[in-house]
Amino acid sequence: MRILVVEDDQTTADFISRGFSEEGHVVDVLGDGREAMGIAMDGEYDAMVVDRMLPGLDGLSMVKALRAARVTTPAIFLTSIGGVEDRIQGLKAGGDDYLVKPFSFGELSARVSALTRRPPLAAEEPVLKAGDLLMDLTRREVRRNGKIIDLLPREFALLEFLMRRKGRVQTRTMLLENVWNIHFDPGTNVVETHISRLRSKVDKPFERDLIHTVRGSGYRIDS
Repeated sequence: MRILVVEDDQTTADFISRGFSEEGHVVDVLGDGREAMGIAMDGEYDAMVVDRMLPGLDGLSMVKALRAARVTTPAIFLTSIGGVEDRIQGLKAGGDDYLVKPFSFGELSARVSALTRRPPLAAEEPVLKAGDLLMDLTRREVRRNGKIIDLLPREFALLEFLMRRKGRVQTRTMLLENVWNIHFDPGTNVVETHISRLRSKVDKPFERDLIHTVRGSGYRIDS
């Protein structure tokens, strides 16, 4: 596995690099965020370990820019900035995981391994279907029974996630991780609120409900 470590503290960078090298991985280390973004743009890395406080370009801005450029290399923030809001910021910026210093290398290695085990995204289908509900991914348009349904961006993302897994129950945790990119319980009813809004637009005006609550498990959209 080829890993990019973006860390400006030389002692920490050497520690991480040595650990991954001893596991048989190829490790590149850079201490400047802007320089690291440039080399990461080719997408040839299997994972990135990124500090938040960096010269040139901070880690948050670096990962956000990479995601905007459609670079999907898994990234874990490794930083001393560990408040709840800080973790939320990191995950919303496009980070796949967040680990606070001081840290155990064993935990860092295990988290990186878990990220790289995730299957690659399947090629996008241009149109998703669930019964008489159609989602055109190219036009970013949703119709049911021929009627256009106006969705906010997060509602669209939530519906897309459910439609891609039609007939399968999706738990609250799955939705938080994949739609909001939050890997811990934020203690809010954000999922329930958005499901309710979706139902008011996708189901309520029509004769048959497509979005179902599976008691004690999660949510499912049917054909």
